[in-house]
Amino acid sequence: MILGAITPKNIGDKRTTLHPQSIKAVLDIGIKVVFESGIGSNADISDESLVELGAEALSRTECLKIADVLFSSEPLDDEEIKSMKKGSCLIGILEPFSNKSQFKTHAACQINTICMEFIPRITRAQKMDVLSSQSNLAGYVSVIESAKLINSALPMMMTAAGTLKPARVFVIGVGVAGLQAIATAKRLGARVEAFDTRPVVEEQVKSLGAKFIKIDLGETGQTDQGYAKELTSEQIKKQKKLQADVCSNSDIVITTAQLFGKPAPQLIDKKTIERMKPGSVVFDMAVESGGNVEGSVADTLQNFNGVKVIGYSHLSSFVSDHASFALSNNLINFVMDFYNEDKKEIIFDLDDEIINSSMFVKNGKILKKDFC
Repeated sequence: MILGAITPKNIGDKRTTLHPQSIKAVLDIGIKVVFESGIGSNADISDESLVELGAEALSRTECLKIADVLFSSEPLDDEEIKSMKKGSCLIGILEPFSNKSQFKTHAACQINTICMEFIPRITRAQKMDVLSSQSNLAGYVSVIESAKLINSALPMMMTAAGTLKPARVFVIGVGVAGLQAIATAKRLGARVEAFDTRPVVEEQVKSLGAKFIKIDLGETGQTDQGYAKELTSEQIKKQKKLQADVCSNSDIVITTAQLFGKPAPQLIDKKTIERMKPGSVVFDMAVESGGNVEGSVADTLQNFNGVKVIGYSHLSSFVSDHASFALSNNLINFVMDFYNEDKKEIIFDLDDEIINSSMFVKNGKILKKDFC
């Protein structure tokens, strides 16, 4: 079997789906590895570091043409899909909700398709969970980038000139990204508060040394996959009103709220921003999916009466080496779990929970009705 990997065309995505510290496992079981030359340049990973391990550098066209399994961190265009080997498999971050039409092309070209975003949140699949691994790094980056923008230090400092108070950080949304943001801000010495619609996460917040803000929104909860359930318009209105007081006293506000497959809810409006003090920062981690903050624009620093509002796309790419390592591990773990060494191919058994959840196209048929 030939495993191939190609470079993302989106210049904001600096990750590679093949990392030198990950590929030994597949090479050791006889899988041939090829990659697009220059694939790791944005993460300071040279072609030589992969070639030394036994992989082969080729052109993008050659990788598409010969790979039995192809790794990608983004959807491919129709022409590239058509150039792939019939019966091969595309595995990656394929953004299915915003790129539904790709699956018709996959089916027509007999390309089997695995969307890693749909890996189920079960214990056996944790090592393949691309959303969690990338969100974890994004949470870290959100704090580091916010700290660059405020005009004060994060920790309390005792100096001869007096005591410097610690910065106050408020994290809205306590999923994987939110927990890492809390942990990072605490490590940097900030005073941290957090809120989530799921009361079950209160203990996790407290275990990191942060204060959990309680807002009674009535009945809330989480899905079977652990995601927060969508709030009603009345609940969102109440949340905005009650969290505005916390925002007004914060130096940094980080919003992480996203709904799987749906636009992000707007949680901070301009009225709330107007109450915040000049020099404070609002970091919108959901800016790519619609944004939690009114007025936020991807990759553009906004200034509202001295309050800086920012949200970056491809957050994990700010730490591209670690993001590449995590992504490469996720993808290779998937291959290792389902590769049959006797048949020298990946076995796509739809009775397996992971395959059933993540496989969108098999043998020319689209398996997910919502994506036909």
